[in-house]
Amino acid sequence: MKTPRLPDLPIKEALPALNHALIARPAVLLEAPPGAGKSTLVPIALLQAAWLKGQKILMLEPRRIAARAVAMRMAALLGEPIGRTVGFRTRLETRVGRETRIEVVTEGILTRMLQEDSALTGIGCVIFDEFHERSLNADLGLALCIESRDNLREDLRLLVMSATLDLKPLVRLLGDAPIVSAQGRSFEVTTHYVPRRNDVHLELQVSQVVRAALHEHAGDILCFLPGAAEIRRVQRTLQEADLDRSVRVMPLCGELEGAEQDAALAPAASGERKIVLATSIAETSLTIEGIRVVIDSHGHESIGHGKGVAGGSGSASRTRRPLERGRLLPCLVGRHACLPESADAAGNPTCRSCAAGVGAGLLGRAGCQQPRLARSTARGAARPSA
Repeated sequence: MKTPRLPDLPIKEALPALNHALIARPAVLLEAPPGAGKSTLVPIALLQAAWLKGQKILMLEPRRIAARAVAMRMAALLGEPIGRTVGFRTRLETRVGRETRIEVVTEGILTRMLQEDSALTGIGCVIFDEFHERSLNADLGLALCIESRDNLREDLRLLVMSATLDLKPLVRLLGDAPIVSAQGRSFEVTTHYVPRRNDVHLELQVSQVVRAALHEHAGDILCFLPGAAEIRRVQRTLQEADLDRSVRVMPLCGELEGAEQDAALAPAASGERKIVLATSIAETSLTIEGIRVVIDSHGHESIGHGKGVAGGSGSASRTRRPLERGRLLPCLVGRHACLPESADAAGNPTCRSCAAGVGAGLLGRAGCQQPRLARSTARGAARPSA
């Protein structure tokens, strides 16, 4: 198979250095900003590397929606159906075939594969994508892969890719592994703050802000909400608001079927606009083409009953999984998002596919009262990766 002509994304400049590093060392760290193209271009570029010796590349993604989207984008770049050269495995779905050489899997799948075959026979490289998100399964998978390489597979290559993680501890863990860096592209994101109205439920106010954005801005809209329940309520409110027939309201969360997730990620049809109502899964690993406006609410009080505060540029209502010391198990809790997180949430999805974007956030309590300009790594007009 010939290497296809890859899109002109920032990661291309780092690919020769990355390949040379993998020739010389068994483990390498790749540092690249969001939107650089690492998730989709790196596996394809490494597929014909001599050190791979015709073996498979296994790439880990933190969520199944990202695994599906990344695999489908790579298959599209190759001009092939999913399941031929590129496939994916998740807990609920497997699309691989005899010719598959790049398998995108969720983190739990790798643990199971290592339990069944500690040597990872037939796999020449394991890529840990979005490692900065950190999870028990990802950390365990990396530890087991290091153990396998040290004791069973000297030829196994490990590539850890991250956008924001402090890489120094990983350098030591991987035996002074070299770091290959790639640059990104930055575009301005204009931020507007909307005061939170305590007399109106959050879902109703979010719907009002969405409708205002439809009239004031061009392009598609991405709206972050705390969870699936809030998404359903906002979707119902918007559908009852008698929107133009060309506007489609599409949910995006982990509990949806694959076809529904794919529809939300796909570009809007000609003459149509879409409103994507998403949980925080759309903040990283994914690019939704055509998004020009991000509307984002935040505040743990909003979870479940529509009250609470909201915050600035892309400051989504968030749930996090801290470790409960008594049970050593993660639990979901709500908390206020900080403004650096907010800027990332507004910038990443909005400006990966266009050179200008708008972020709007509901604001309340002690939030920042001054408009703020956010900057986001972006890829300009090039077709984005998943």
